[in-house]
Amino acid sequence: MTRILETERLLLRPPQRRDISAFAPLIGDYDVAKNLATVPYPCAESDAIEWLSRLDERRERGEAFQFGVTRRSDGAYMGGCGLHLQNGEYELGYWFGKPYWKMGYATEAARGVLEFAFADLRVREVWAGWFHDNPRSGHVLSKLGFASKGFEARSCLARGIDVGCNIVTLGRDVFERRLVS
Repeated sequence: MTRILETERLLLRPPQRRDISAFAPLIGDYDVAKNLATVPYPCAESDAIEWLSRLDERRERGEAFQFGVTRRSDGAYMGGCGLHLQNGEYELGYWFGKPYWKMGYATEAARGVLEFAFADLRVREVWAGWFHDNPRSGHVLSKLGFASKGFEARSCLARGIDVGCNIVTLGRDVFERRLVS
């Protein structure tokens, strides 16, 4: 299932090979990579090519729905947001290059992906995790209605260690109530 999602300021579409030269430097910044579980540091274009080929296979199987996030006004590639199946449940994940931090893009993109998850995929609940030293990510998830479920150590490839991670969940019913209020 290939979908393109639109929000007020953003266009979310499957990442393509032509995007690698734009997203590899953004996600390869240590300040970005250290907040993600599976991104290596440094992140070379070859890592991005390998990730993209695996992503296409996972999308075909319904295991991952990753979207490249671009700004509608000028087409700038800003980051990524998506869902991937882990232990039978979809996890929401997102990242943005540093030039696009603190502008509300993460919340807007995640809201669009959650609408896709709950309406199109008919998922009942989505979970996410945010590292203890990245409270801005926790704030984004809180604004969307996620509630705490627990805390666990989670591997971070860029850091090369396990990092304390807050686990949060959001049910379709909560999300839909927040949309109408």
